[in-house]
Amino acid sequence: MLALFAALTFSAAPAQSAPAAKPEAAVQMPPPQTLPPATGVSPGPDFTAEAKLLFRVVACAGNAPLPAHIDAKVVEEHCRELNAKIEKYRKTWVGVAKPFLQGLKPPGLPTTVVYPFGGGDLISALTTYPEAKEITTLSLEHAGDPRRIHSVNAKQLKASLELIRKTSNGLLTANDSKTENLMKGQRGELPGQLSFFLIALAVHGYEPVSLRYVKVNDDGSLRSVMPDDIATLEKKNAQLLHAGWTSPDFSEAFSNAEITFVRAGGNPATEAKVHRHFAENLDDTHFGKDEPLKKHLEAKGNIVAMTKAASYLLWRDNFSVIRNYLLNHMQFMVSDSTGVPPRFATEAGFEQQAYGKFSESFLGAPKEHNDAFRKLWANAPPLEFRYGYLDKSLSKHMLVTKKAAPKP
Repeated sequence: MLALFAALTFSAAPAQSAPAAKPEAAVQMPPPQTLPPATGVSPGPDFTAEAKLLFRVVACAGNAPLPAHIDAKVVEEHCRELNAKIEKYRKTWVGVAKPFLQGLKPPGLPTTVVYPFGGGDLISALTTYPEAKEITTLSLEHAGDPRRIHSVNAKQLKASLELIRKTSNGLLTANDSKTENLMKGQRGELPGQLSFFLIALAVHGYEPVSLRYVKVNDDGSLRSVMPDDIATLEKKNAQLLHAGWTSPDFSEAFSNAEITFVRAGGNPATEAKVHRHFAENLDDTHFGKDEPLKKHLEAKGNIVAMTKAASYLLWRDNFSVIRNYLLNHMQFMVSDSTGVPPRFATEAGFEQQAYGKFSESFLGAPKEHNDAFRKLWANAPPLEFRYGYLDKSLSKHMLVTKKAAPKP
């Protein structure tokens, strides 16, 4: 059975003491460069070289040359295994889910995606919304420090790549990811979440053209994490966002990532898309009081949304702020049964269409919403692919929530 994904149902306790940061080999910090205009973020350190090297080593794509300290044989063995999984995923999930999902969308939807409880799941966001120009994922996990790729030895590389294959296996085989895998990705020589994002780009034929780390200003705008920030935070590990989560072993400076990407060989000046990931506990105690991040999301205006395998958090009273944000800004949402329950959706002017079968929530959840969902799924058309959780009877199911047509 699958474990909880991306967040748990209780609030974080006071931060626990984290293990000391790993000593790292000295890495020359790249000089600040101007960001592509589309990002709207102040200039700051550019980690594009690290992103492209990780893209080559971890995602088995791109043409970055392998430095002398990277064992080419280890990378070759990793890529042989990973590429087999990627090809199967493209055929059995992307090839089936993508055309089905495209056929459900009304014309004129926003091209801005917000994916709460998204973990490292950029891969299915790109399947669900291939037309997206901007994707924001939010979850408990931090993006990770890309610099360790410069000092990893052959033994560490082999072990780290094995871990990446194991931890990405859920996304590539079950369209889902286990909590323990997400936690493991918070530690080690290769940044777990960033690695997942880069694999997602490779699966969908994209390549990274820029990697920055960002912070949210009080007014909701973004700024780059600067060299002074990195120096100040170097010995302060990323914040533990949940008492039951594994402490990250990298600097807090590398929590929120911005990746600009294009189709392989595309023109960044005209074709750039952007993915931003924010490490955030989305319960009302944390996200509910994080005015800068709320302002940042609200400034996006109308959005499309998705969520899956999200522990039924949107059913719960202590996740009302993120639920209300979605209901106030989204025009269309794709989810499994961890999406917005009918009572909230109907009150906010949405209609819902179910697909597949649903008998009961995979995890314990309020009876009221289980009853409403059973009714919603009573005569649902079939679903040929898995979208997040199975229900308690191990049935595939999916939910589309969209703005109801105006009454005449």
